[in-house]
Amino acid sequence: MKQLFAGIWQWSWFSEEKQLDFNGLFLVTPEHRILVDPPPLTEEAKTVIHRYGPVDSLIITNRDHLREAAACRSEFGGCLFFPDPDAAVMELTPDHAYKDGEVLPGGMLVVRLKDQKSPGESALFLQREKGVLIVGDALIGKPAGGVSMLPADKYADAAKAKAGLRRLLQYEFDSLLVGDGASILTGAKPIVRRFLEGVSLWDGTDRPKS
Repeated sequence: MKQLFAGIWQWSWFSEEKQLDFNGLFLVTPEHRILVDPPPLTEEAKTVIHRYGPVDSLIITNRDHLREAAACRSEFGGCLFFPDPDAAVMELTPDHAYKDGEVLPGGMLVVRLKDQKSPGESALFLQREKGVLIVGDALIGKPAGGVSMLPADKYADAAKAKAGLRRLLQYEFDSLLVGDGASILTGAKPIVRRFLEGVSLWDGTDRPKS
């Protein structure tokens, strides 16, 4: 469990299948205790989360990031928040199906992204300090210090999916916290901009396609 910023922790679980870290976030504000896209919990993560009291919100960014939400809800409590276009196909029933532009607990603004792998794919923008952007499957933190996308066959139209990500550039963020791969704690927006303007999709290897 690593503290990234004041009130934001990240823990990781390594996927042998994907050869990537799956990351979960724990956010603490004066009013809320929030989990985002939780992968399997380490004992250290459990200890830190319990230290700060009951969780009130579990926020899932897309239909494929339900991960350990049921186990976390059993362990810590909390209401489930799912993107409304994905809610009907998820294994659990949400307490709230959120919409584009909605502000969720902790002040996180929902940024719905078009033409992604799942119709509900959403980023969460947190306007604090220099800005924090949280993504599920929209961008992958690979290679470390850079970003890529899922393999092209995951999308109905990979070019449209990439174009849909340009909406992220409307927001001022210095940090990009990813659900898969390595997060970028500073200088993230120029990296995202360069990727969207000039680099094609990741093909599943360590090197982006040119």
